[in-house]
Amino acid sequence: MTYKYFGAPDGATAARVPISMRPEELGGDELGMNGMFTKIKPETMAAMVLTGIEGVPLNKVPPLELVVLHPDYAVVKLPMTVVDPLRGIGEEAVGAAAFIWSTVPDRGGPRDAFNVYQLLHEWQDFSHRLHEAGHQPYCLVWP
Repeated sequence: MTYKYFGAPDGATAARVPISMRPEELGGDELGMNGMFTKIKPETMAAMVLTGIEGVPLNKVPPLELVVLHPDYAVVKLPMTVVDPLRGIGEEAVGAAAFIWSTVPDRGGPRDAFNVYQLLHEWQDFSHRLHEAGHQPYCLVWP
């Protein structure tokens, strides 16, 4: 499974993304060179940020919003609470969040603190790009 995270101004625009895959239709930004490809599920990304940084218990992480369900792909919207907390934190907080996530029992995703640290840094850069563009975070999922 491959996940492509991208930004879009609204759900209607995000829903058109898989059809065109053309970044200029999104205002030329996230889906092109600035999006993120990863093997990490959006549910796991949400949990890593909310549990590691915000201290939200794993069972209280909000669900994702389904934007499009198609036989070939799906598009989901992530809550802004999954990207906003990263914009205001520094190096120590990212490291602490990575350590916290690496010790949470019964959860999926990367377990090594350094891998989580690197992923959170990528996610932090992504959150800054989303904020600057005024976009919401979405994820395109292919089987």
